[in-house]
Amino acid sequence: MARRGSLAAPAKSKAAGVVHRLHALFGGAEVRRKAAARELARRTPAAAAELVQEVIQLARAGSEGAACVLTAIVSAIEREASVLPHAAQLARLARASSLMSVAALFPEGEARQELDPDEAARHDARLFSQSLGFLKTQARLTRSPDLLARLATVSNAAVIRNVLLNPRLTEEHVVRIAARRPARPEPLVEIWRSERWSTRHPVRRALAFNPYLPPEVGAKIVPLLTTKDLKELAGDPGVHASLREQAKLLLEASKIGGRSPGA
Repeated sequence: MARRGSLAAPAKSKAAGVVHRLHALFGGAEVRRKAAARELARRTPAAAAELVQEVIQLARAGSEGAACVLTAIVSAIEREASVLPHAAQLARLARASSLMSVAALFPEGEARQELDPDEAARHDARLFSQSLGFLKTQARLTRSPDLLARLATVSNAAVIRNVLLNPRLTEEHVVRIAARRPARPEPLVEIWRSERWSTRHPVRRALAFNPYLPPEVGAKIVPLLTTKDLKELAGDPGVHASLREQAKLLLEASKIGGRSPGA
């Protein structure tokens, strides 16, 4: 037991050093995400899993820098897979080492609910008869609030990707897209991948509580929520069971480790 404690302080110190370096980077979310991927890739999968666990703990303890870096890390795990240790290996090692906050980032199973793709396509066809190329251009450039609002209801990921680039889009619009039910998963995932919008708490919250969001994406968002959000999520039967359990796990860890965001 003493040996375990003797190893904990160096691990926390190393994690704090990584947080300091990554949080100090200039260049925005993409730069930080790629730097986080490099930090994980140069470690063994076991050491990478331990680093992620420590950053989660620092973030839940109230460190703003760690919360920012945790965003970069969970984004890197999903979007920089080509340069990272295999996700399945990270998950397996996290479980074997009882790093349960890390293991919870890799749930299995389908979304709690799913909209049939044919039904979604019929909905889109009823709204618009124009070509996909035309809709993508309109989504990115239209100045009409009404047209933008209609385009935001399309299930095609490419259209939503361009909607999210429209300079007239507001946070309120994005929250509505993120909370829409029923929904295809593709538009929801596009919001999570948007560096402009995925850092906003109302958007993250709307995604995490949407039962149509794939749990492997939701699990990357849950550690970024506030304690108030986690308490609500833990008791919400409408979300995926793995996300409820993840919320409970993080709440328990917060009780052990001290105060946490949004407490």
